[in-house]
Amino acid sequence: MTEYFDFDHKQILSVTMILFAIIDIIGAIPVVIELRKKAGHIQSEKATIVSMILMTLFLFLGTELLNIIGLDVASFAIAGSFVIFFIAMEMILGINLFKEDVPESVSIVPLAFPLIAGAGTMTTLLSLKSEYDTQNILVGIVLNMVFVYFVLKKVIWLERLLGKSGLNVLRKAFGIILLAIAIKLFKNNTGL
Repeated sequence: MTEYFDFDHKQILSVTMILFAIIDIIGAIPVVIELRKKAGHIQSEKATIVSMILMTLFLFLGTELLNIIGLDVASFAIAGSFVIFFIAMEMILGINLFKEDVPESVSIVPLAFPLIAGAGTMTTLLSLKSEYDTQNILVGIVLNMVFVYFVLKKVIWLERLLGKSGLNVLRKAFGIILLAIAIKLFKNNTGL
């Protein structure tokens, strides 16, 4: 029982850095700003809590949940790659593909899922589970969610800091990065 709560600082650091790269909340700043413009506001607490719950549930029940509904991890990742692809196209081309009827829900879709706790994050969690202890992965999730919350709360300040032209450049650049992530997810999970 004491081994279960034996935290390994190296594992925590590794998991935190891996999840930080996959979640890429810094890269998502232009998307968050865009969603805030559409919705009028972002519910930072709601988006963070829902993301953390989704990631924690998927850590413990991911494979089983996918099996119950007859999906494999690859299919899940491919579906996520399409959503990421369309978000990237919006950013790069400046077009509006994602229509949202209820503005309050942008804090859940597409912000909490699939932007923060998306297919890449979920797939990564399943991979991490085979290499790292569960308690260390949980600490990595919590540390990332604290940072995500900070970025979501300070997005207006970050918008002012970067300015309109800085945001436009960042938006296009990260749109291309998101597009590349979508293509990589699709390619890795289709075997093409």
